[in-house]
Amino acid sequence: MQNKLSIYLIVSILILIALAIGSLFMGVYDFGGKSPLTVLKGFIMGSPDISLSEKYVIWDVRLARIVMAILIGSILAVSGTAMQGMFKNPLATPDLIGITAGATLMAAITIVLGSMFREYLPEFLQYSLLSIAAFMGALLTTLLVYKMSTTQGKTNVVIMLLSGVAISALGFAIVGFLIYLSKDEQLRDLTFWNLGSLGGATWGKNGILLIVMIVSYSILIHKGKALNAMMLGEKDAEHLGINVERIKKQIVVLVALMVGACVAFSGTIGFVGLIVPYILRLIFKSNYQLILPLSAVMGSILLLVADTFSRTVVAPSEIPIGVLTAFMGAPVFIAILIRYKNSM
Repeated sequence: MQNKLSIYLIVSILILIALAIGSLFMGVYDFGGKSPLTVLKGFIMGSPDISLSEKYVIWDVRLARIVMAILIGSILAVSGTAMQGMFKNPLATPDLIGITAGATLMAAITIVLGSMFREYLPEFLQYSLLSIAAFMGALLTTLLVYKMSTTQGKTNVVIMLLSGVAISALGFAIVGFLIYLSKDEQLRDLTFWNLGSLGGATWGKNGILLIVMIVSYSILIHKGKALNAMMLGEKDAEHLGINVERIKKQIVVLVALMVGACVAFSGTIGFVGLIVPYILRLIFKSNYQLILPLSAVMGSILLLVADTFSRTVVAPSEIPIGVLTAFMGAPVFIAILIRYKNSM
């Protein structure tokens, strides 16, 4: 099992590296006949032949955005996989059950109404207020959905999905009201959150996402065996020595942290946590020992491809990446529903 996982991970990582290098070449900026890799190497080595504009485009625009796509894609895919394992259902993803909507709603409230109380907060909280708000929105929504849909350790799928629909509808209504109240600059920010974009990528944001990912993965990524046991039933898992309640709490808090961080920096990017586990499940069945770590790389590949397409197909404009992932995710969602119907 371990050897097979290592082979799959190495192949996937090599594909991701190749795609990242290819994405570095994609863009409208002309480097004057020089290769982007040459420009990047010159920037790293401190070559005087590299202009300030070339440094900015290769380092602060393209590479920062590629890294953000890799980080957010990985985080969203692992979040979706962990949620599906906890709820024991392929439809339990952060965006479908309202967690992304909850994070987006709190971010929208902070954008429009944050100026009313921001100045009363300590300085370190003022700079991280948006991220904290998105995290709290994701955490509260996760807890609410879990409490509403779970009875005596069993999850009612219908209630879970309806909870997500209700929370998303409520969030949409409040965000619509906030749009009505917002000023021009706030309106642009709200549009960014609703559609999703990696255009605001910076190395500071990437650093925060990397820290969130390392902390979360150090706990989550090794839970494949426990999630496999939980698929048999929570009582059976407890008989096997699995602390089910502790694992549930860890998943709830860490998924809220990861989704909140992603929403704070990229807005609403849906369906990544649905598409990646679905594809991996077709190949590896429901073996979370393989699916969970592989989803970390496959999510990066998916979002990197989607972002490269979004910023190049209609260059110099770009298609909102949330729109692209929705186009990809909707057919997968329908396919899951059809399979679920046929299995009843």
